[in-house]
Amino acid sequence: MSRIHVIQPKDAQGRLKEIYVEIEQKRGQLAEVHKIQSLRPESIVKHMDLYMEIMFSRSELSRAQREMIAVVVSVANQCSYCATHHGNALLHYWKDPDTLELLKTNFHSLGLSDKEIGLCEFAKTLTLHPEINLHEDITQKLKSLNFSDSAILDATLVVSYFNFVNRMVLTLGVALETDGGKNYNY
Repeated sequence: MSRIHVIQPKDAQGRLKEIYVEIEQKRGQLAEVHKIQSLRPESIVKHMDLYMEIMFSRSELSRAQREMIAVVVSVANQCSYCATHHGNALLHYWKDPDTLELLKTNFHSLGLSDKEIGLCEFAKTLTLHPEINLHEDITQKLKSLNFSDSAILDATLVVSYFNFVNRMVLTLGVALETDGGKNYNY
């Protein structure tokens, strides 16, 4: 249950109502993470713009790799809302719920490629220990796996974005939708 007032779609007016309608048309449904920002409607728009840029723009990282990073970050932060939503998105690529569960519990046991393991380790380390960068350059592991600087930036953006969203969700008490976050266009 949210910890702040949320304007529901039936009560939305003006710009907020326009934003809600646009999201429902583009994404199929309005997620709780959007509604939690209802007191600042333009933040919803900027949030969606940032999300689309980070998760859908051209990148050396595949969409599946970006969703995998999202799940690893969200699990590290104990954010079940985002881990569920982006786990559902990852299932569009992986097609196997058991593999997804292993990603959440022990990604080293999955038989992922060295590059994917590197991305998972980078995501988890940067999430749980961002201060490590004061003592060592954690991008070096990704460089040794032949990730370009552009790909490293993209991975860092995904990790950073999900740390931002996880903190918003956890702090403001965003609850998972009744459909379990399954009916969204990812």
